Amino acid sequence: MRTQLKLTRDGDAFIARLAPRQVAAMYEALSHLSEQDYGDTELTLLVGAGREPVEALVERLAGRHTESRDFRLTMEELHMVHSALTAAPTMFLERGGLFAEEPFNIRLGFYRENFYALASAVLRAVAEA
Repeated sequence: MRTQLKLTRDGDAFIARLAPRQVAAMYEALSHLSEQDYGDTELTLLVGAGREPVEALVERLAGRHTESRDFRLTMEELHMVHSALTAAPTMFLERGGLFAEEPFNIRLGFYRENFYALASAVLRAVAEA
């Protein structure tokens, strides 16, 4: 998966050109967390927003993307994405704190390293914008 990301400021938001796999990773991380039986309080702790804004962003990212395209994302939405990419792997910890790589890969379609690399790219891109 391509992990480089460039953001361009657009007022108080950012324009991100995202590759299809980047969009898919963001979608999978956010949708997995929103599918859990969390209330707004838990979801806000995990990603910085309650169910409505998370589901609205999930809906915007949904679909089969075949080409790179631009997404206009607010700082709050970038925070949701970054947090979801880093929080989703914690949902796959087994007893003793061991990470369950295979269930993670089966459910989310990515390796944990892909999520961490993309989260890091989001942080770098915001810093550079």
